[in-house]
Amino acid sequence: MCFPIIFSLPVTDPTWIFLIVLVIILFAPILFGKLKIPHIIGMILAGMLIGEYGFNILERDSSFELFGRVGLFYIMFLAGLEMDLEDFKKNKIKGLVFGLLTFGLPMILGIWSSMSLLGFSLASSVLLASMYASHTLVAYPIVSRYGISRQRSVNITIAGTVITVTLALIILAVISGLYKGTSDHLYWLLLAVNVVLVGVLIIFCFPAVGRWFFRKYDDPVMQFVFVLSMIFLGGGLMSLAGMEGILGAFLVGIVLNPLIPRVSPLMNRLEFVGNALFIPYFLIGVGMIIDIRSLFAGGEALKVAVVMTVVATFSKWLAAFGTQKIFRMSRSERGMMFGLSNAQAAATLAAVLVGHDIILPDGERLLNDDVLNGTVVMILFTCIISSIATDWFGRKLVTEQPADVSDSKKDDEKILISVGNPDTVEDLVNLALVIRKPKSGSDMVALNVNVDSAGDSRRSETGRRGLEKVARIAAAADVNVHMVSRYDISVSSGIVHTIKEYSATDAVIGLHQKSGFLDSFFGALTNNLLKGTNIEVIVARLAMPVNTVKGMTVIVPPQAEYEAGFARWTAHLCRMTEQLGCRTAYVSESGTLEQIRRKCRLYGAEHSSRFEISDRLSFQEQMSRKMRPDDILVVVSARGGSISYDPSLDKLPQYLLRNDSIANFIIIYPEQVDLEDMVSFSDPMGSGA
Repeated sequence: MCFPIIFSLPVTDPTWIFLIVLVIILFAPILFGKLKIPHIIGMILAGMLIGEYGFNILERDSSFELFGRVGLFYIMFLAGLEMDLEDFKKNKIKGLVFGLLTFGLPMILGIWSSMSLLGFSLASSVLLASMYASHTLVAYPIVSRYGISRQRSVNITIAGTVITVTLALIILAVISGLYKGTSDHLYWLLLAVNVVLVGVLIIFCFPAVGRWFFRKYDDPVMQFVFVLSMIFLGGGLMSLAGMEGILGAFLVGIVLNPLIPRVSPLMNRLEFVGNALFIPYFLIGVGMIIDIRSLFAGGEALKVAVVMTVVATFSKWLAAFGTQKIFRMSRSERGMMFGLSNAQAAATLAAVLVGHDIILPDGERLLNDDVLNGTVVMILFTCIISSIATDWFGRKLVTEQPADVSDSKKDDEKILISVGNPDTVEDLVNLALVIRKPKSGSDMVALNVNVDSAGDSRRSETGRRGLEKVARIAAAADVNVHMVSRYDISVSSGIVHTIKEYSATDAVIGLHQKSGFLDSFFGALTNNLLKGTNIEVIVARLAMPVNTVKGMTVIVPPQAEYEAGFARWTAHLCRMTEQLGCRTAYVSESGTLEQIRRKCRLYGAEHSSRFEISDRLSFQEQMSRKMRPDDILVVVSARGGSISYDPSLDKLPQYLLRNDSIANFIIIYPEQVDLEDMVSFSDPMGSGA
């Protein structure tokens, strides 16, 4: 008796609505993946089938309005969050040119086609053309999935998106103000002042608040909710200022970009929740408003739909083509710019609904029903074209982009983290994540060493809790970690043995901020570890989360470029610079700096680095420089007897203690040539004897 009530259409019970949506999110990618159709199109088509104009299974109720708005904000936020800000700065002129082209060309072609082919008035034609000019990054999840969000063409398109959407929304505000009687001088002045004030608030206040929050609270749930709150606070403030909230969400993504490294648990959570729920909800909601039957309902709907779709698509392709020719870009980059910029959804819907609600003095609507129906058809086809083009050219860009340029032991990077103090575990793991090679298939190793002596049960329990914390952090960042707990005669011996057993290439060990490190840390542990292994050893003391670092100062000894591990540690620091979006200053002699500059250029970090020549400065003078609280000092040290070793490096602990401004530091002992199988005069009983 209950079945007819449960399955009456459309379904109104919240439980069944949510279940149906989850089933679509689960199975649509599976089904359309087998048909070689991009998942985004699958979500839109599924929305068409279940919506009012399909089988009427679900009604586009307030839940779709809510989650759709969240998904749209999420797309814009992720676009800003995943941008390569340094590459964005390098390509800002290209982004400006593309933005003006992708706005200007659709406006010109749109006004001409609307007046000459469709017979619309000038006001209607201008509003309709602004709909062609704006676009929504519907296909951006494809870019994220292929890991090319920091490609030049993607950054140019995102910059162009901000420009064209802003200009399109201004035109919408002008047209709306003209017909609603609010377009006096005071109205425009208040609009401009409000938008500027909100922009300044987001750009200058949000990063400071975010940095304070991340330093004070490390709970993952609180951090995730905090970021969501910032997204909607930015969107809400921009809406109150009179502009579309998606601009606020995008700005929040830009300003929080340096605080959320690409490879971090928080970034993984943000992408996971967005791609698993909010963004699919938005795409399904877009599909539900599309009425394909309107094409065959007679009248001018079919003609209007064809003209709108052709003009919108051709003008966007023309803008991408013009940008490609002006800056001599590749065809794949042109295709990516066209694919990302072709989809019409958010601003287009806002414009057509506003135009449809405006009644002219003669009783006609500014944008009639044919335009409304043609718009939803245009949204369908432009989203399909956008998804197919982005997927196609995304694959081409992945195959065309160069492999990882690191020339240190190819792809066998494996980082070992020594877990001795639970208070330092999170900092060490996050440090290892930001220096780790992107997309590396290698696992990390977390190690707790229990010294085999009486009364060591407390240390064993502490180490176990440290390993559990590593497991949680690594799982959140989707990184595999081998958990190792072992007994040995000393901590250094246990680390050395584990390095050999797991073929680790780097070791990260920590120093608690309150430790008396002159006597304890820089004593037997470090010396024995450096003598027992030739791999790179990184010693870190961090008084704040690594993602809140704003700058790095790297002191490098002369002739460091001749060490075997030069390429490895430069790659690690370049990755830190890129992941954290911080400024990096290298301090060394001119010859060494030139080699570092070459490596930074190779790894794409030259523009965010500066190089200070210190030919006449002693190591003590270099160490006496003042550091800001949110900066970190990196000292590239050396093992005794190596070519870059200097006796002044032995006094490093004293220099660190004397400089009260150094709260955060990293000491790197570069990798050395493996002499295990070599026999020399100084070692007559070597392994080869």
